[in-house]
Amino acid sequence: MKYFEVTFTLSPCTQDARDLLSAMSGEAGFETFEDTANGLTGYVQQQLFNRQELDNIIAVFPIEGVDIRYKIEEAEDRDWNAEWEEEGFDPIVVSGQLTIHDGRHLPAVPTPLSIEIDARMAFGTGTHQTTRMVCATLLDILRASDTASTAKNVLDCGCGTGILSICALKLGAGHCTAYDIDQWSVDNTRHNSIINQVEEQMTILHGDATLLDNMEPCFDIVMANINRNILLNDMPRFADKMQPGATLIVSGFYQADIPLLQQKAESLGMILTGTRSDDDWACLTFKKNITQ
Repeated sequence: MKYFEVTFTLSPCTQDARDLLSAMSGEAGFETFEDTANGLTGYVQQQLFNRQELDNIIAVFPIEGVDIRYKIEEAEDRDWNAEWEEEGFDPIVVSGQLTIHDGRHLPAVPTPLSIEIDARMAFGTGTHQTTRMVCATLLDILRASDTASTAKNVLDCGCGTGILSICALKLGAGHCTAYDIDQWSVDNTRHNSIINQVEEQMTILHGDATLLDNMEPCFDIVMANINRNILLNDMPRFADKMQPGATLIVSGFYQADIPLLQQKAESLGMILTGTRSDDDWACLTFKKNITQ
């Protein structure tokens, strides 16, 4: 996957201006940002970048007196998680029930469930708010002691490291189908499934949501932690492959985007059943109408 690296210079540069620009730039396809001394550096998939929309956002930027300039360069094809590979990360505890850790940093106090993640070249170590919120939602929906969970068929859209699939399986789901557009994410998900001894319960595919066109509507839980624009585009396919009464968990977007996601889901016959937020990030849970 090829990215653009866009360097934003803000004058005057304040944290409020940074936060607002990063939130609004999701409209132009941006996925992630890093603060800089004079503004932000944003990363956007080349195929999803909408420069006209970015210019429109800057033209109507609501903080008066802020001058915004930007420079676009092709991002180097690098290991986005090099820091994790070299140094690892401290264990992350979710809802007091689940610990996410790497192989070098074991939890000091055990929790009922644990997931070991070797991030390699893929996104998703549990450090991001959206990953933690989806895991917390899975904890609410699937309990390892719930024998009814063993029949649950789960779909993980844009699997990254496979952390959400592994979480669902460790909570008692029966099978998980995972896909990602990046081959290195597919390979990393397979690697992590072996580490966590759930590989026999997983089907891991390379591609985008069009893979779903050849599948039956058999999923009880669909989860997607990806950016807002991809969610809006792919949600009809998700809904089409969900059984009546199935659950959809979506994250990867800001709280300001909730009305758009809710409106889209409701147009597809789903109702909002849960909302989580962490900083400016949001996670929504929907249930498909049982009559569909």
